Amino acid sequence: MWLKPEEVLLKNALKLWVQERSNQYFVLQRRRGYGEEGGGGLAGLLVGTLDAVLDSTSKVAPFRILHQTPDSQVYWSIACGSSREEITEHWEWLEHNVMKTLSVFDSNDDITSFVQGKIRGLIAEEGKGSFVKEDDPEKFREGLMKFEKCFGLPEQEKLITYYSCSYWKGRVPCQGWLYLSTNFLSFYSFLLGAEIKLIISWDEISKLEKTSNVILTESIHVCSHGEDHYFSMFLHISETFLLMEQLANYAVRRLFDKETFENDPVLHDPLQITKRGLESRAHSEQFSAFFRLPKEETLKEVHECFLWVPFSHYNTHGKMCISENYICFASQDGSLCSVIIPLREVTGVDKADPANRGVSISTKGKTAFRFTEVRDFEHLVAKLRMKCNATASPQHIINTEVTTLLQMVFKYNSKTVSTEALMTVYHPQDAENLDSKMLKEKMKEQSWNILFAERGHGVSMFRTKKTRDLVVRGIPEALRGELWLLFSGAINDMASNPGYYTELVEKSLGTCTLATDEIERDLRRSLPEHPAFQSDTGISALRRVLTAYAYRNPQIGYCQAMNILTSVLLLYAKEEEAFWLLVAVCERMLPDYFNRRIIGALVDQAVFEELIRVHLPQLTDHMTDMTFFSSVSLSWFLTLFISVLPIESAVNVVDCFFYDGIKAILQLGLAVLEYNMDKLLTCKDDAEAVTVLNRFFDSVTNKDSPLPPAVQQGSNLSDTKSDHPKVDITDLIRESNERYGDIRYEDVESLRCRNRLYVIQTLEATTKQNVLRVVSQEVRFSPSDLEELYELFKKEHFLSCYWSVNSPVLQHHDASLPYLDQYRIDCQQFRVLCHLLSPWSHCANRDSLALWTFRLMDESSDCLINFKQFAYTMYNGSFTDKLKLLFKLHIPPAFTEVKSQSPSKGDDLSKEELIHFSQLSVSSVGDGLENDPLKSSPEKGKGKVDIQAYLKQWQDELLRKEENIKDLPRMNQSQFIQFSKTLYNLFHGDPEEELLYRAIAVVTSLLLKMEEVGRRLQSPMSPVQSAVPVSEVAAEVPRERQEESISEQTEGSRAQSLGGNHEWSFAFEQILASLLNEPAFVRFFEKPHDIKAKIESAKNLQLKARTRV
Repeated sequence: MWLKPEEVLLKNALKLWVQERSNQYFVLQRRRGYGEEGGGGLAGLLVGTLDAVLDSTSKVAPFRILHQTPDSQVYWSIACGSSREEITEHWEWLEHNVMKTLSVFDSNDDITSFVQGKIRGLIAEEGKGSFVKEDDPEKFREGLMKFEKCFGLPEQEKLITYYSCSYWKGRVPCQGWLYLSTNFLSFYSFLLGAEIKLIISWDEISKLEKTSNVILTESIHVCSHGEDHYFSMFLHISETFLLMEQLANYAVRRLFDKETFENDPVLHDPLQITKRGLESRAHSEQFSAFFRLPKEETLKEVHECFLWVPFSHYNTHGKMCISENYICFASQDGSLCSVIIPLREVTGVDKADPANRGVSISTKGKTAFRFTEVRDFEHLVAKLRMKCNATASPQHIINTEVTTLLQMVFKYNSKTVSTEALMTVYHPQDAENLDSKMLKEKMKEQSWNILFAERGHGVSMFRTKKTRDLVVRGIPEALRGELWLLFSGAINDMASNPGYYTELVEKSLGTCTLATDEIERDLRRSLPEHPAFQSDTGISALRRVLTAYAYRNPQIGYCQAMNILTSVLLLYAKEEEAFWLLVAVCERMLPDYFNRRIIGALVDQAVFEELIRVHLPQLTDHMTDMTFFSSVSLSWFLTLFISVLPIESAVNVVDCFFYDGIKAILQLGLAVLEYNMDKLLTCKDDAEAVTVLNRFFDSVTNKDSPLPPAVQQGSNLSDTKSDHPKVDITDLIRESNERYGDIRYEDVESLRCRNRLYVIQTLEATTKQNVLRVVSQEVRFSPSDLEELYELFKKEHFLSCYWSVNSPVLQHHDASLPYLDQYRIDCQQFRVLCHLLSPWSHCANRDSLALWTFRLMDESSDCLINFKQFAYTMYNGSFTDKLKLLFKLHIPPAFTEVKSQSPSKGDDLSKEELIHFSQLSVSSVGDGLENDPLKSSPEKGKGKVDIQAYLKQWQDELLRKEENIKDLPRMNQSQFIQFSKTLYNLFHGDPEEELLYRAIAVVTSLLLKMEEVGRRLQSPMSPVQSAVPVSEVAAEVPRERQEESISEQTEGSRAQSLGGNHEWSFAFEQILASLLNEPAFVRFFEKPHDIKAKIESAKNLQLKARTRV
């Protein structure tokens, strides 16, 4: 065990200890007399006697490790052990994780401080493991208090766990604590007076991986905003990395991937996330993906055991995994044996061979599976019997019978649903006239029948290397649909939802959405050369399957390439089976492939690029741009090579895909590139390389295909391409398995996780570039400042999503919207940013200004604004632009009377008041003035998107002329009073405050006189009383009363005017002309503002501002 470092003087201890190992910084010692023949002589006997007579609390462990530094007589005890194995494990950990690091320090004191800090961290880490199971452990509370004190995050931020580790600042490691919370990765260190504090939000991470180099044997690399961070010396690095991966993935799915998030109720409440829950979720996801089970299955238990393999007469070692509805087994001894036993198929669970702790499970297929060496097997048998009884309860049987009856009724009512695979209708096999290809096909069928006889037939069959070998050779036409259903796991979905498809077809018939329009457009483009899709039978079946799926999963709806894949499925599977196969592909086997951004396909292309770098380095060196592989291989992944290979060859690829998943597509892609390596290395550009690959795909054949020549695409090659050597698909697939079969499923999933972060951040970078390109034409910020503003805007959007269970802003984030509308903020968030960035944020009525600005920008009246509207409000224009904005803030639709319900708060508004005032509808007032109606964005992400409405809105924006100041409405009395008050508030604290106050009085007096003159000219016969000159009053009233003086004078004028039934008002030109006569005004509004300093300050204060809110 690790010990709290304490000084040891070796001068007096050498006689009691024997040195066994040593290096420059550490010494491993054994207690004299321990483990020696004869007790180690007289000295050993004396030491042994001394240890024996001491009480148990004073006994000394027989092994220990000391830390030493050169030229020092003082050593530090850092570890002890009761056995050689234990102390050796500690010694090896020090050698692998600490030794190489110590060489970077310049002084011995720094080395000793680092080692002591590291050991203390390890002790705390081990101690933390002992209280994990407690409900509210004291040590975790201590860690939580340190977390809250160090980082000052809002109290809603939930700490998941924390680890002792080292953070590398340059070439120097800093020992400290890594805190993992729901939204942030945080690190804190305080050593030798130097404090290091790091906060990275999960949504900013573009790379997360385990790495190793010369100095760092094993570390975790985090990349955020182009900056690299390295953390090392973890006690359990794999556990830490898994948790970090889960939290980063959670943040990405919650904040960027709205479609996946909405389908996953577990992600909805960030306050419910726990360390144990995340680990359990990760294991359950791996379990269901590996065995192709429904996503809802949760891994409950794992038992190491042996499974008796009857056809090979031996026990294979592996793990039994148990979920709510399945018992699964996967070998771990290289035999590639796996079994899936649905509880619905189990007929009995019994103890077998108690001496070997055996469990026997019988199924309806009269197969008995015998597991041995199962820990606590009696308890497991009892539990499995309870599960099976619950599954086969009378109520369940009755419900199944009722569902079956309903299914029959639906089938009766929906006679259009096809019950046969299209291949059996259009290409029936002639059993009497068998040619050589059909004989080979029958031999394949016979091989599978032998396999079924040995290893079982159906969902509970043994799956071994022999099974994969037969799949690689190509599944027989007659068995293809059945085995696709079996290997994909779609058979489990179908068995769990009887009658579901027929009911879905009934509901979806006649629906009209954007998806159904796209489906109708693509129906005739799906395998048009095949007779099955030249008739109404095939087209109707394809329409029903695609429409039913779009109805089932509106988040995906319909995506191009789904029609091609579904066409092939319908050839070999019944209509309902084809539907469930499509569900398995879209929702489990190729996750996120068929959404609007095809994120899943982009992730797998990034994985493919990494595998090319590893396995085909010479090709990587030749290609200057790796994006070529992404562009050329996109169709390979989206259509499983169906779009590039002849149909008779492509179905063999689909065979392998349903058995091995995406691993089969990656292996085949590598084999295709390697086969064409020499030609690709001579290509001068991408177009030439594409031509090489297209000719290769045209030359791929399937010499054993029993399909008629009229259907086979490979047999229709023109003579001009006959010089290209033919390649048999079976040989190509076999070669891909032999050369790249060592690519493990676990490695692919790990690469997928790592590259998902990169792909998402790349898409986000594209969104940012497009937004900035549009906005930069409207505002006068430098590109770097505008980019920083965008990051602050987007961060504020995310901050509202971090701690809200149901955030309205998160609900409005939709990647299918135009770039500008993907991120929007509400009035509360806008207020926070205004307080941080606006040059007018010191104003006493700043909340009112923020509210009016928001209302002015909210053209669609949905209480949300985008970045373009936000950037426009940052007042970076000329004197006239700033004054015009201020003027518009005090007239409808922006202006509304604002008064806080809490007098103690003054002009500050609560969040509820702010939201309330932002939602008030105020119509503009004017005599014949042109006012644009409030534009509503066409169906912002809801239901069917009106493309025409988007185009019209875009055209209107292009045709909109620059706003003329003469078009602005006039400002009435109450609005002008508030305008004057705002000016007073703005000038408070300015060096020229006195001059500005006097200027306001002069301008106001001038405007009132101008209005009086205008009214006299319009109606010379009406009696008019002149107003008291405001300038005289302003000169005499103290500064703090000047604002009230202006208000009183204007109110008096208003009363006089009302008496004569006249409303006075001001045009913008009048106010502008009056203010231009006052140099103090001009200097104030033309004063440059350091936006860079404001942005830097906002970046530092944004989180704290959120904490205060």
